[in-house]
Amino acid sequence: MQKIFFEIQIDAAPEKVWEVLWSDMTYRQWTTAFTEGSFYQGTFEEGSTMKFFDPNNNGMYSRVEKNKAHEEMKFLHLGEIYNGVETEQDWGEATEAYILEETETGTILKIEIQTPEEFKEFFKEKFPTALGIVKNLSENQL
Repeated sequence: MQKIFFEIQIDAAPEKVWEVLWSDMTYRQWTTAFTEGSFYQGTFEEGSTMKFFDPNNNGMYSRVEKNKAHEEMKFLHLGEIYNGVETEQDWGEATEAYILEETETGTILKIEIQTPEEFKEFFKEKFPTALGIVKNLSENQL
């Protein structure tokens, strides 16, 4: 399992950054960095299962491990979805956490990922672009 960290300073309150990360409309915007047309189904309640899809309805499903509004969201990735069929994967503790820390000028958004080696380069390539979009949306949307 590989650990990867990303961090970005955003000149907006944690509440605004949180809204950009998890509201349907803006989620669809910042996740274009990974796959154009990405969306989710489910609720972000702790213990619930979220499904993350590409425009072809393929993707992955994850359990919400932690949801502390405006502070931290953490997912445990459980498996893949292809053609509507969920297939459990033995990824161990494959997690993705979004941590928001309030600062004098806004928010530091930290991403902590534990991933199998096979996904490491994908995340290292795509997450900086995604965080740039989150920053832009958080600082420039009314």
